[in-house]
Amino acid sequence: MEDAYARSVSEVLDFFEVDPSRGLSDSQVARHARLFGRNVLPEEKRTSFWKLVLKQFDDLLVKILIAAALVSFVLALVNGETGLAAFLEPSVILMILAANAAVGVITETNAEKALEELRAYQADVATVLRNGCFSILPATELVPGDIVEVSVGCKVPADLRMVEMLSDQLRVDQAILTGESCSVEKELVCTVTTNAVYQDKTNILFSGTVVVSGRARAVVVGVGANTAMGSIRDSMLQTGDEATPLKKKLDEFGTFLAKVIAGICVLVWVVNIGHFRDPAHGGFLQGAIHYFKIAVALAVAAIPEGLPAVVTTCLALGTKRMARLNAIVRTLPSVETLGCTTVICSDKTGTLTTNMMSVSKICVVHSVHHGATLAEYSVSGTTYAPEGFIFDKSGMKLEFPAQHPCLLQIAMCSALCNESVLQYNPDKGDYEKIGESTEVALRVLAEKVGLPGFDSMPSALNVLSKHERASYCNHYWENQFKKVSVLEFSRDRKMMSVLYSRKNMEVMFSKGAPESIISRCTSILCNDDGSTVPLTTDIQAELEARLHSFAGKETLRCLALALKRMPLGQQTISLDDEKDLTFIGMVGMLDPPREEVKNAMLSCMSAGIRVIVVTGDNKSTAESLCRKIGAFDHLVDFAGHSYTASEFEELSPLQQTIALQRMALFTRVEPSHKRMLVEALQHQNEVVAMTGDGVNDAPALKKADIGIAMGSGTAVAKSASDMVLADDNFASIVAAVAEGRAIYNNTKQFIRYMISSNIGEVVCIFVAAVLGIPDTLAPVQLLWVNLVTDGLPATAIGFNKQDSDVMRAKPRKVGEAVVTGWLFFRYLVIGAYVGLATVAGFIWWFVYADSGPKLPYSELMNFDTCSKRETTYPCSVFDDRHPSTVSMTVLVVVEMFNALNNLSENQSLLIIPPWSNLWLVASIILTMLLHILILYVHPLSVLFSVTPLSWAEWTVVLYLSFPVIIIDEVLKFFSRNSCGMRFKLRLRRAELLPKREIRDK
Repeated sequence: MEDAYARSVSEVLDFFEVDPSRGLSDSQVARHARLFGRNVLPEEKRTSFWKLVLKQFDDLLVKILIAAALVSFVLALVNGETGLAAFLEPSVILMILAANAAVGVITETNAEKALEELRAYQADVATVLRNGCFSILPATELVPGDIVEVSVGCKVPADLRMVEMLSDQLRVDQAILTGESCSVEKELVCTVTTNAVYQDKTNILFSGTVVVSGRARAVVVGVGANTAMGSIRDSMLQTGDEATPLKKKLDEFGTFLAKVIAGICVLVWVVNIGHFRDPAHGGFLQGAIHYFKIAVALAVAAIPEGLPAVVTTCLALGTKRMARLNAIVRTLPSVETLGCTTVICSDKTGTLTTNMMSVSKICVVHSVHHGATLAEYSVSGTTYAPEGFIFDKSGMKLEFPAQHPCLLQIAMCSALCNESVLQYNPDKGDYEKIGESTEVALRVLAEKVGLPGFDSMPSALNVLSKHERASYCNHYWENQFKKVSVLEFSRDRKMMSVLYSRKNMEVMFSKGAPESIISRCTSILCNDDGSTVPLTTDIQAELEARLHSFAGKETLRCLALALKRMPLGQQTISLDDEKDLTFIGMVGMLDPPREEVKNAMLSCMSAGIRVIVVTGDNKSTAESLCRKIGAFDHLVDFAGHSYTASEFEELSPLQQTIALQRMALFTRVEPSHKRMLVEALQHQNEVVAMTGDGVNDAPALKKADIGIAMGSGTAVAKSASDMVLADDNFASIVAAVAEGRAIYNNTKQFIRYMISSNIGEVVCIFVAAVLGIPDTLAPVQLLWVNLVTDGLPATAIGFNKQDSDVMRAKPRKVGEAVVTGWLFFRYLVIGAYVGLATVAGFIWWFVYADSGPKLPYSELMNFDTCSKRETTYPCSVFDDRHPSTVSMTVLVVVEMFNALNNLSENQSLLIIPPWSNLWLVASIILTMLLHILILYVHPLSVLFSVTPLSWAEWTVVLYLSFPVIIIDEVLKFFSRNSCGMRFKLRLRRAELLPKREIRDK
């Protein structure tokens, strides 16, 4: 029944044909179970394990690699090759792909846990009336129409419509669903609001929420998937995973690279068709296969096999640094997504605020001798910790607050007229509440006031352990007085009273809504001398004006406190006793903003990131908080910047588009609104980070580009998120954004490094094929260079230091290519040099080396006809391992120098020297040691078809390698002096790289 909130109790009962005094009969239960289904969230059909595995290989570059591996494997079999060397290349490629697939499968299975954890918020049992008898049944057996009884501590077992109140009031904590900071009072009357949201449905108890006070009976109106919790599940199922900006650009680059590879492979094959019949190959088919192997080697050279592993490693290193900033990353790609975040949609309660109600203002009557004068005090401390001070209006700290008569009586009343518990949890290292937030705030106030009669108060309290300190003053007052009778809070009175006895004295303490308490007072306590004087209309008007200021302008939640001396020996109190009270003071409390939030928000603004505060609370409370934060001072008022969910929905599409561009505050929202906000912002090409902690936030967290859950939040929110804030602090998000930007910059640097290296390898093979000289590098040698000698320095580039102005730059555009115009030209130049230097090393050994055959260049070009003609040298010289060893070593050393070029995109090595990143220096040393290892250790040298080099050969390697530093220094100089920028204008990026991809909706 979807509109039960708008129907009267009798209409709802008639709809389900149920008698509230007897409940459903067994036959009705069976019929309703068939009609409406069971009270469980149905399990979604899971993606099979093998489908998840196959999904990881659905990538163009991966498919090309698999094809290359399979072709290598088949060709090795066709040629009759045996041993480890024949199958090393395909085996290594397949192992890398398997490892990447494993990471992908683990990530995707983690995402499905969010749906499972929703079940944890379903109640286990329920007290149900059936056939005229109450019984406790499993909550899964409930059907619509069942009469259920709920009381304090009960988890609501299904969506229920209130039918009977069994106590003065019923209050429910529904923060996990709506994000409201306070418990909500429920009632029987129907809701007449149009387009009612969860907060408006005050007669509905939502599945999974918790009753915090009172007792009532209700009828089940929704079970399983037809509950508020079920709609959240449906919303999560409709949310697909968005590819991150970096993933999109890498995919785009991969597609471009795949086309280039295919073109070059075909070109190499076509160029050499004339050589297919060369006698050296033993026939046309064998020649075709030989050049096909060269094309496969080209594909292996062009694809940076180590790139996925290096990206993963760099992001993983970034997550460790972010964990130290209290930002725990659940999905690695979200690290770089932070770098281009343009909008942060932040939850109010618990993220911008402490989610700990605390007293911030106290108002008492100071004196009436020269007209009524009110005294106002402010209270520091924004958590449940009993730490904080009381200051007078001039800002002076009160050394001994308990020496002031009104403050002393306020502390006594706060401690005694109270049903909550404040305690210290040593496991969490934090103070925790049991009961209503407002009552715990009063307990904390009593601790801050301290005790009278001790000169060392309150400093003496600091020597206590945290466990003892939590409620030391409260326990003192509870031991001094004996509770005699309680008059519970009720909606009509809006107050509660407690009768205590102490040393032949009976006192009644009362607290409640200021208008209720003040109207029952006939006298007031003065703070200057502790005297009690009559309450005049002038004093009452002053108090009401101050109440209006507290509750209106400052949007504080106000409570008034009073006491009354009772006749000696009285054992009970009644409603008639709640008159002729003595007013002792009024307190204003709020869920205070975190102290560090203002600077964090200002940092966001300077970084070009917009913050939208999203909350289930009402508009005035949220606007007041935003003013208190101080980060919205640039807004004269909130008109046009603040909207409730219903106000926003009433706007036309065009007005909504304009409103989204100016929005700073979005209030009275429910789960569907949060998800709608994320989608609307994404349609405007914004990169959205969404924070949340409740079950209600899960769909929006999953939909956002980066979902950020609170450490104290629900398991559902954490599972649906990309990142978890251990300290629930908005400031930690900003620190994580700065780290994300730095990580992206470093990621970009090592991607460029690997691309330029791979361009060099392609140029090397392509030039060798065009010139008709023997293969310069074997496929296994290329694989070694790509995985080890490229991979280690590329990973170390991830340790480049964060730029000092990283949070003063605007967010990068989502469509920004990893390598663009001028940079692509730069790396083509570097890559071309790397390739030419590698080929030059190969030719040098044959033509000029003292240890080589010193052949004429024409003989080298006609190597394949050597066996068919007479020569002055043995044909076996072309099988010598020296030339490919020189080529491979040139390739390794030149790439080590190129790694140093990537310490900065445009800064010279004279400005940023190599020792600025010691990890990079260490990786270069380690890479060279590994390379020397395969040259000089016999089994490895055979495996990689290499041989030890002489000093003369090493000298030539260095001569050929070092110029890459000089070339890149010249290119960096042009970049710094804007020549590169002018070049960029002449060279349209579309000619070099794939077109910018419009954001996929």
